[in-house]
Amino acid sequence: MGYYALFYHVVENFVERRTPFRQLHLAHAQRASQGRGLLLAGALADPADTALLVFGGDSPDLARTFAESDPYVLNGLVKRWEVRPWNVVVGELFHLPAATSQGGA
Repeated sequence: MGYYALFYHVVENFVERRTPFRQLHLAHAQRASQGRGLLLAGALADPADTALLVFGGDSPDLARTFAESDPYVLNGLVKRWEVRPWNVVVGELFHLPAATSQGGA
């Protein structure tokens, strides 16, 4: 299994502008966290200009599919998004298969 970071680069005044779509977005995220690969998600603060969602799976497709159907993206609150592989090397959720090495932090 690999890890994939989905970055959202959001519009100005995102916190205020997200209100009409927040419950739809949170429901979308909740569904994705129930066996569909979403492990962690949240907005970065100070400034609130980016959000980070971490997916686990065999490919970045889960993260891409999530973004393509997210109410925040569909309603123009996300200026751009990107999915990047994340080489995790330590952590409670991380399990390195035997005889495998991965890039470091």
